[in-house]
Formats: sequence, C-alpha cells, structure tokens
Amino acid sequence: METLRGIVLLLHLVGFAVLFGAWVVELVNRKRGITRVMHWGLAIAGVAGLALAAPWGIEYDLNYAKIGTKLAILIVIGALLGIGAGRQRKTGSVPPAIFWLIGILTLANAAIAVLWR
Repeated sequence: METLRGIVLLLHLVGFAVLFGAWVVELVNRKRGITRVMHWGLAIAGVAGLALAAPWGIEYDLNYAKIGTKLAILIVIGALLGIGAGRQRKTGSVPPAIFWLIGILTLANAAIAVLWR
C-alpha cells in the first residue's frame, strides 16, 4: 500500500511540475498566457492530491487543515486559469495580475506541502 501511495505522491508532484513549468515557460518567453498544459497540470495535481487525502493504509493522522488549505488554493488557481483563458480568448492577452497570481499561488501550494508539518 505504501508503494501505491508513493506512486500517487509522484503523480501529484508531476502535476505541480507541469503546471509551474508551463507557467515559467510562458514567463520566460514573455507571452504570459494560459496554456492547455497548465490546465492538465492542475488536473493531475488535483486528482492525485485528492487521492492522497484519503486515509488509506497510513499509520498517522492526516492534517485536515493543511489539506483544506491546499484544496482552497487549488480551487482559486483553477478559477484564475479559467478566467485567464476566457480573457485570453476575448482580448488576446491575460491580465498581468491573474498571470502572476497563478504562479505565486502554485508556488505557495508547493511551499505549504513542504513546510507545513
């Protein structure tokens, strides 16, 4: 069971890496847009995160405050991706505040995962 949990954790990290990596690529290329890869990264990280939140085969109590905080941030990131993609379709660009918030909140979510014990 621990091996399966490790695999799900790896998928969760890959989802974060895909989302944050796509954001960094857009930042470096000075396009500052929303890509389909960002949506895929969010979906992978979200589904794997929800699977990790299930109390299956572990010997310790889950930190539900941490899980709730990370889920709330994930939902906000998803909303920002949706709003940004809609604005990008209409006007051809994403407002800078939305673009920067996506990157900052994604990094904050990873920081919470690592630093909050």
